[in-house]
Formats: sequence, structure tokens, C-alpha cells
Amino acid sequence: MTIYFYGADEVPHGCFSNFSDHGLDLDGRWWPTSEHYFQAQKFIGTRHADLIRRARTPLRAAELGRDPSKPMRRDWERAKDDVMRRAVAAKFLTHADIRGILLSTGDEEIVEDTTADHYWGRGRTGSGKNMLGRILMRTRGRLRAEFDEASEARSDSGRPGR
Repeated sequence: MTIYFYGADEVPHGCFSNFSDHGLDLDGRWWPTSEHYFQAQKFIGTRHADLIRRARTPLRAAELGRDPSKPMRRDWERAKDDVMRRAVAAKFLTHADIRGILLSTGDEEIVEDTTADHYWGRGRTGSGKNMLGRILMRTRGRLRAEFDEASEARSDSGRPGR
């Protein structure tokens, strides 16, 4: 069964949205949401990036990040997937409750159910790239492997002769 998500207020999968109220610590700073981090990275080292970080809501951060009058970093198209991966990983490493929700999805496909975004979501036709969903699924796999490995290490440490 495919898991569709979009709004941050959807239970239980709204936490997959970049607008969900789950802050993260990345690059030595606290970010209110993964949306704040993602949008600010378009303008690294500028006052505009700090303005985005301090935006009152993720919607406002997104609006500021999409301001066509502000020049974005030149490598943004190459960097954006890695920026999103870092933000999503940090968010789910920071919050055990939503990490559990992500891991509980098993091997199900996760799809950002937006008709407005063909790149990050499924797009109007349903044939979008769904990059946010893909990043969530990859993060889920990495978290599962990391936590399985940590669990094995804990159980091995209690065995004689180890």
C-alpha cells in the first residue's frame, strides 16, 4: 500500500512534510523546520539566509526562499537533493517519535501527494519524480540499518567472550 502525505497536520504521516513542526540542528544552527533549512541553503552566507531561518512559519520561509529578486547560489540545481537529504536525515535523527513513524512504514512506497510539484512530489499527472518521497524512503533504509546495527552491538556486548 502506497503512503501518501502532504499537509503537516495529517495524522500520522504529516511529519513527513517539510512544514512539520520538528526542528533540527544542522551546520551549527537550529532550524525550526526542514523547510527553513532547505530554503535558506539557496542563499548560504547571506543576510537573506538568516532571514529565512528566522521566519515565523515554514510557509513564510518558503515564500522568502522563492523570492525571484534574490539571486540563488549558482550550484543550487546540483546541490538541492543533497541539501534535502541532509535536512530529512537530521530531522528524523533528532526526533525519536517521528523516526518511529517513518520506520513503521516498512517497505511501503512514500509519495508526496502534491499536484503542484512535479520534482519533489507526484505532480499533476501522477508521474512526477517524487524526490522527497524517495529521500524519505532512502532515509528510512539508512535509519533501519543504523538502528539494527546498534541493536546488534548492544546484544553482542552482553555475550561472554566478546
